[in-house]
Amino acid sequence: MFGQKTTMTDPERALPGRDTPMPVPERHEVLGTPLAPPYPEGSAIADFGMGCFWGVERTFWRLGAERGIITTAVGYQGGYTPNPTYEEVCTGRTGHTEAVRVVFDPRKIAYEDLLKVFWEGHDPTQGMRQGNDVGTQYRSMILYHDESQRAAAESSREAFQPVLTRAGYGPITTEIVEAGPFYFAEGFHQQYLSDAKNPNGYCGVGGTGASCPIGVARTDG
Repeated sequence: MFGQKTTMTDPERALPGRDTPMPVPERHEVLGTPLAPPYPEGSAIADFGMGCFWGVERTFWRLGAERGIITTAVGYQGGYTPNPTYEEVCTGRTGHTEAVRVVFDPRKIAYEDLLKVFWEGHDPTQGMRQGNDVGTQYRSMILYHDESQRAAAESSREAFQPVLTRAGYGPITTEIVEAGPFYFAEGFHQQYLSDAKNPNGYCGVGGTGASCPIGVARTDG
């Protein structure tokens, strides 16, 4: 029953999408910063896929401005369909994963610190799923923006695999790929788990009652 959703589509079979970008709120619901570019001079971008993007985004925005987080947003990335809707992504015919964009100040927080949050914030060994969420849209991905990010991502993967192995997990299935276009998700998905929108909202990643073993395997012991 999950065959179509757990098998990557190809460009020829992908949904056509549309030319018009998804409209998004001007400001981050929690941080109050611009959601879309242009971003402040000197900022950097990190893109991750870790399963359900609601809880993942909250994990990163909770690091806070004092830690160097400028803004966060949820979207679709890593596939073929331009400007897809959430419903289209759920079909498995866009090739996209649910992605979170983290805009940060590298003078306050290093990309390596964000990678640590990435590895410890989900189970990167599950392939085309995350907990009870099944499908290509939930696959684990690091989408790098330059060669230094690629090198850091690959190095962190090599360091984290033995930690996972000792904890009883299998091989890492995380894809490390060059970042392509980031298509913003619909406005109601942005900061979905904020107190203003859904104070009692639930997500299986980055929240209470998580379906994956968050924080079980840590690189700091």
